[in-house]
Amino acid sequence: MGNVIHLKALAKINLGLDVIGTREDGYHLVRMIMQTIDLFDWVTVRKSNQEGIALETNLNFLPTDEHNIAYQAAMLLKEDFPHIGGVELHIHKCIPVAAGMAGGSTDAAAVLYGMNQLYHLGIPMDRLMEYGLILGADVPYCLFRGTALAEGIGEKLTRLSPMPDCYILIAKPPVSVSTKLVYQSLDALKEPPHPPIDAQIQDLKVQDLTSLARHMGNVLEGVTVPMHPQITQIKEIMENQGAIAAMMSGSGPTVFGIFSEEAKAYEAKGKIRDSGLAKQVYVTRPYNHKERNR
Repeated sequence: MGNVIHLKALAKINLGLDVIGTREDGYHLVRMIMQTIDLFDWVTVRKSNQEGIALETNLNFLPTDEHNIAYQAAMLLKEDFPHIGGVELHIHKCIPVAAGMAGGSTDAAAVLYGMNQLYHLGIPMDRLMEYGLILGADVPYCLFRGTALAEGIGEKLTRLSPMPDCYILIAKPPVSVSTKLVYQSLDALKEPPHPPIDAQIQDLKVQDLTSLARHMGNVLEGVTVPMHPQITQIKEIMENQGAIAAMMSGSGPTVFGIFSEEAKAYEAKGKIRDSGLAKQVYVTRPYNHKERNR
């Protein structure tokens, strides 16, 4: 390992997303099935002779100071471990930004994990996840990875049976969505449909991909879809091209479709590109938490 570590910061999708209440502090209580996928940013953590934290990314519109959650992750550990010297961070973004795929949270998780390894801090995973929660509700899951039930504000995680192997088509339209605004707007909806999370947990137990996909649901679609109708158009293309089901991930606007056949996934990818509805379109697969590469 030496003075540098290179890490895959994995994106996530929500196979099911329900909001079941609100805490007194305004945070929403959720019940979600989370899944990491093999779409990732490259995060490099390097020891430096210079004091402080230096962050670079391949996207010039992203902040490279304390307004970046990955930078905040490095600050957090430096505050508690004064012997840590200078840190250089480089993030090569591939996960779409502001897309409902935990792109920022997973970068922060990679920094926490990488600094723990590089500086031999010896922080156990449960404590590392507590650091993650200080940064954001999705960060603990981005450390946990795999197929999981997330409850509370997203920090209470239970390992589930792994998602059956399949092909996942990702399409991000050229719009950005504020997660905070979406959750605030959800409160104004009357009786939004609640996805069958328990049915999905059973589908995972018996490894029934078709039933799992058909039970997918995201209560936040009721807020985001009316603001961005292209989400519905992308879903329709995916389903017309053979997706078992298609849905918005997180607060959006990214849409993903579940395919049992690789050829159909790539045909749908071409149709979406040709439509001009999304420029960032990828075919990927579920990423199991036991796979060896971080």
